Amino acid sequence: MDPVTVVGAGPVGLALALALSRHEVPVVVLDERPAGDADLGERRLARTAVLRPDTAAMLERLGCTTAEGARWTGWRTLRRRSTVVRVAFTGPDAGKEVAADDGAFVPDDEHAPAEEVPDGGPGEPPPLHLPQHALVRELRAALAAHETARIVSDSRVTALRQDGGGVTVETQRGVAWRASHLVGCDGARSTVRKLLDARFPGRTNVERYAVAALRTELPWPGEAVLQRSPLRGAEVTARPLPDGVWRLDWLLPPDGGLVTPEALLGHIHDSLGAWCGDVPPYELLDTGVYAVHHRLARRWRVGRAFLAGDAAHQLGTFGTQGLDEGLRDAGNLAWKLALAWRHGASEALLDSYEEERREAVGCLLRSADRALPAVRGTGGWRAVRRSVVPGSVRGHDAILTEGHLGRGELAGPVLYGRTPLAPAPPAGSVPVGTPVGAPVEDVPVTAPDGSSVRLHDRLDGPLLVVLVAPGTGVWERRHWLGAGLMPGLAAAVDGLPMRAELLVAEGYPGAAAHTVLVVRPDGYLVAALSGVRPAELSACADATRGGAPEPVPATGTDLVKEPAGGTSDVAGASGVADASGTSGVSGASSVSGAGPESAVEAAAREASAKR
Repeated sequence: MDPVTVVGAGPVGLALALALSRHEVPVVVLDERPAGDADLGERRLARTAVLRPDTAAMLERLGCTTAEGARWTGWRTLRRRSTVVRVAFTGPDAGKEVAADDGAFVPDDEHAPAEEVPDGGPGEPPPLHLPQHALVRELRAALAAHETARIVSDSRVTALRQDGGGVTVETQRGVAWRASHLVGCDGARSTVRKLLDARFPGRTNVERYAVAALRTELPWPGEAVLQRSPLRGAEVTARPLPDGVWRLDWLLPPDGGLVTPEALLGHIHDSLGAWCGDVPPYELLDTGVYAVHHRLARRWRVGRAFLAGDAAHQLGTFGTQGLDEGLRDAGNLAWKLALAWRHGASEALLDSYEEERREAVGCLLRSADRALPAVRGTGGWRAVRRSVVPGSVRGHDAILTEGHLGRGELAGPVLYGRTPLAPAPPAGSVPVGTPVGAPVEDVPVTAPDGSSVRLHDRLDGPLLVVLVAPGTGVWERRHWLGAGLMPGLAAAVDGLPMRAELLVAEGYPGAAAHTVLVVRPDGYLVAALSGVRPAELSACADATRGGAPEPVPATGTDLVKEPAGGTSDVAGASGVADASGTSGVSGASSVSGAGPESAVEAAAREASAKR
């Protein structure tokens, strides 16, 4: 079996390759940059990424960790000189909105009441802010630990051809690569998207920002700050990085004018002077200007080829992060491609990637487009309403805060409520604190080897079946492993049509004792069942994999694409081409088949046999 080919070695492409490697799927990453020059031009502190808790946790599960990021201790939204929203991420108020205070400022009006910003509950982890070049470096290092993964530099794709058995791509060096599936993670100017004739409509220059990275001391160590309507200058966001470094972003006027060095220095002095009284000493490390675009590809799947990340969508107004959505693309697609690579897949399973992720990103873009006229509107009735309608400005503060913190309609984790992978409502369904199609809570569970872990630690692997069994946290495992529902449930899990892991939880929000949760590999709830129901459990697993795999046709219609004016003579190599253009041995030969029987399943079967 040919490996999966990922085009693009940015954060999304590397994360997808890592996720596939965790599923023991061989993968080749084609990077158009020269060898040894992978992050040249990206060692910039003005180019950073904010990872929300779910995407940061996903990268940690995949083995990507970095010490160059900063976890915020809190978030603060200012209006003029008053703190109107404050959220703490550490201390006794962790994860909650706390009473507004004025920090280092003396407010120029009465204290504004704290905004009604939904909190994430006690212990909610803060966002992770880190330089993008550090993220790429750590992803590459994590991928290098997998023998079945390979990054090939200086490999710009120029043509691709699909048939019933796979995809063949050719690079500018004339090297042909054969793949079981192809994923274009090659950015906003994606060559793969163009070769697939996927339109990319949307809006250009929705917002523009000037950026500066500098080392200085600000009045809020470790806190990220948004200042709206400052007394001087433009709306500005300050996000901390390690070693006293801050990234500052100023919202620019929509006229598209040039940002001169003098104008940028004026922004710096206006903001630092307003925050600190006098402009403190600072070291200017990096600067830049960037524009936010809103675009959504018409198609995310064409046959065996897919799009992900900026190649499929662009968004980023109100502090939202397009990288978060790209990483969610990777998490959604990886387990589906792994099933297709190892066992074959139905069209429903592969189609579900586009249906779920395109709808999710489309909802975020629609929410941003609805909010944009009110939050950013100028002139006429909009300006009057922003000034005189009670609560309108406070509501805009809340919208921006939610966007920056990855919450709410603008940035929060989505609900796959209309997924084609949803089973028919089982007769034994019961309500729990998580809606079907939403991300599951991260509760403590007992793993097959008897260790106590968090539920999210087991994601990005097989299907998860979680038994809610109060008391198992205090009983010895040997007493409950072969008693009660466990033997029957273990046998049912062993007979599922896709690989699954059985976990046990002391409790789950809103779930009664003996509730069985079925959780997709990417962490979304499939169903909650009352007790052991083998037939319904099997139906849930079958729906999750999109039904039985469909046979691969012996022949297929070729789809050949190349840039306008180009020529192509793509070879149909059966193996993986090496960097010199010769055909090598497919990486599939080094990958084992289905995983071994879990410890819980083996123990339960043994206990049942002894009876």
